[in-house]
Amino acid sequence: MKQTILRKYARLIARVGANIQKGQEVIIGCALDQPKFVELLVDECYKAGARKVKVEFSHSPLHKLHVRHQTVTTMAKVEEWEKARLQHYVDTLPCRIYLDSDDPDGMKGINQKKMAQASRKSYPIVKPFHDAMENRYQWCIAAVPGAAWAKKLFPELPRGRAIEKLWEAILFTARVTEDPVAAWEAHDKDLHDRCEYLNSLGIAELRYKGDNGTDLTVGMIPEAQFKGGGDRTRSGVFFNPNIPTEECFISPMRGKAEGVVYSTKPLSYNGELIENFSIRFENGKAVEVKAEKNQALLEQMISMDEGAAYLGECALVPVNSPIAESGLLFYNTLFDENASCHLALGMGFADTIKDFEEKTLEECRALGINDSMEHVDFMIGYEGLDIDAVTRDGKTVPIFRRGKWAF
Repeated sequence: MKQTILRKYARLIARVGANIQKGQEVIIGCALDQPKFVELLVDECYKAGARKVKVEFSHSPLHKLHVRHQTVTTMAKVEEWEKARLQHYVDTLPCRIYLDSDDPDGMKGINQKKMAQASRKSYPIVKPFHDAMENRYQWCIAAVPGAAWAKKLFPELPRGRAIEKLWEAILFTARVTEDPVAAWEAHDKDLHDRCEYLNSLGIAELRYKGDNGTDLTVGMIPEAQFKGGGDRTRSGVFFNPNIPTEECFISPMRGKAEGVVYSTKPLSYNGELIENFSIRFENGKAVEVKAEKNQALLEQMISMDEGAAYLGECALVPVNSPIAESGLLFYNTLFDENASCHLALGMGFADTIKDFEEKTLEECRALGINDSMEHVDFMIGYEGLDIDAVTRDGKTVPIFRRGKWAF
């Protein structure tokens, strides 16, 4: 891939995605797959005004070794220096950039129960730090090709060509055009205008029906609003948390979901794929799950804590989005969720509450925003899905027909 194009992408992530502010610290989390691109991104972060940029590399095989050899107690322990680092993040609010290149099957064979036990033990310790940073800093998730991920998508191609093809797909869906900034300004406006229309309706419920068996009703929080594209921190800094993104999303009322929904794409969870599954809800809670592959992992997912079995997000994405029209199944939530309507189990978004800047996190959750250590998106959209909105004054308004916007 040409260096000039990759630099445009790096600049897009730094300036439009994260929107780094002058003097701000930046932390980049990434795997070992594209070190040259990481160099470009670090350079662009400094050019955007960053005072300091720190890169935290990860490597799935090392993580598997840690899980194999450490005890649950050791894995779960949050050392004092780790607490000090988290407190530094609370105090300084560094900008966070995540470059995703994970192998969809990279954690296959890992002891998932052991990982879950350790996460449950450590989460209460790190949760206060995370809550203290909620909606106060910019973050951006973007992607670069990993060799194993590329070969998963293009198994018939040689390794180098597969990586190049994945680069092409990432840059196309991320709108890296001649003028990516202008392309994103137009895209953000379109998503904003759609959200404005949805918010004008006064939606009380969303009703999902599909010829695959999906029949689900989800209740809305009266104070909640649809959001899409760019977001703002509590202090008003605009940023784009996902590159790419195609969704208009909202956090529903905890405890208000009835019926059954069927997945339409595989879900990559903890480095393993859960495939062909359904979830049945009663009184807002997932009470029954079925999966053709990795059902035990799906059951573990919804039992990580009390909130993991409740919905935290409803997202609307048409089947004619650029990602969907690419014809690729990415086996990666960042992309597959933006090719399809999806729901998320676990934590909801406090910033979907109107005037959230004037409320505490606890007040937002008291209105019905779900709280959990999890936030797992799973895809439910396809050409056979219809969605209706039932408004607070009793009207039924079509939102999606045959997987596409009905307005």
